[in-house]
Amino acid sequence: MDLQEKFDLLKKNLSTLDSLCIAFSGGVDSTFLLKAAYDVLGDKVLAITARSSTYPEREYKEAVEFTKKYGIPHKVILSEELDVDGFTDNPVNRCYLCKNELFEKIDEIAKAKGISYIAEGSNMDDLGDYRPGLTAVSEHKVLSPLREAGLTKEEIRSLSKEMGLPTWNKPAFACLSSRFPYGQKITKEKLEMVDKAEQFLLDHGFRQVRVRHHGDIARIEVGQIEMEKFLNLDLMKEVQEYYKKLGFSYTALDLKGYRTGSMNETL
Repeated sequence: MDLQEKFDLLKKNLSTLDSLCIAFSGGVDSTFLLKAAYDVLGDKVLAITARSSTYPEREYKEAVEFTKKYGIPHKVILSEELDVDGFTDNPVNRCYLCKNELFEKIDEIAKAKGISYIAEGSNMDDLGDYRPGLTAVSEHKVLSPLREAGLTKEEIRSLSKEMGLPTWNKPAFACLSSRFPYGQKITKEKLEMVDKAEQFLLDHGFRQVRVRHHGDIARIEVGQIEMEKFLNLDLMKEVQEYYKKLGFSYTALDLKGYRTGSMNETL
């Protein structure tokens, strides 16, 4: 199928649903899915955003602004993963624990409001990496309309651009818990360190950023096209001194650059 055929299939599939809750993070995929569903179903769609210590404030604000701009019904819930049994130990199925708790809460809301279906925004590219969260998607019978239509990340960006969505070129984002090696304890304090460390680089004009937390070492990943920008002595000194204040004894730049799922490379 070409791109337009996939988009038509997505809208056709959505049109068969009488009401729908969408897990909405404000990222590229869930934003595109939400707008496509709202265009088809109108107020029969409810966006649900979960706030927690693993979810940066900047992402939350963008999600709220988007739903307000288009008048999309939106509900914000608290979903503190750190309270989920076993989550802070950061096991290899951490994402499953998180998604399982999230979909349990969304399911309660859907039942209370008489909403028939729940959907999330994974795409075809998500099948190529270790994604334990997809097990929770399957167990809770959550729909994955973007995957069902065969849409990839780049295709979603292309369609988002055509639709005038502000997220079409938004950098990829994953929850802050993904910045820790499996087995390393996750705490609210460490999450705040990572959030502030990444925000510092974003404020300096970097777009695609990850700061991986390796105990007293901060391992920085930036996009390949931005690595040369990092090789500035004044900037490196400024970053190192700020990270030292955050609690990192050492700061390192990953020479391979940004890539999704780098913590899965050790599995």
